[in-house]
Amino acid sequence: MEIRKKVVVKNPEGLHARPASELAKALLGVSSEVYIVYKGMKANAKSILSILSLGVDPGAEVEVIVNGEDAEKVIEIVEGILHGDAKK
Repeated sequence: MEIRKKVVVKNPEGLHARPASELAKALLGVSSEVYIVYKGMKANAKSILSILSLGVDPGAEVEVIVNGEDAEKVIEIVEGILHGDAKK
């Protein structure tokens, strides 16, 4: 199953070192492919360096693409982190 969703990055840090690390760690155990698209660039959300290469600022809108069996669960995880309210 593929899910595409536009998400506004509400995390006050944008998608820089700490939230990028948190996102990559949260996705370690998932089987889905997860990508973030920003300004025409596509990054593997399981790679910290790939996420950082996007340079996403707070308030920016990104497209999250999740493709796999656990896509619904994964999109919730990604949204939580991008909103800055991920459950620990």
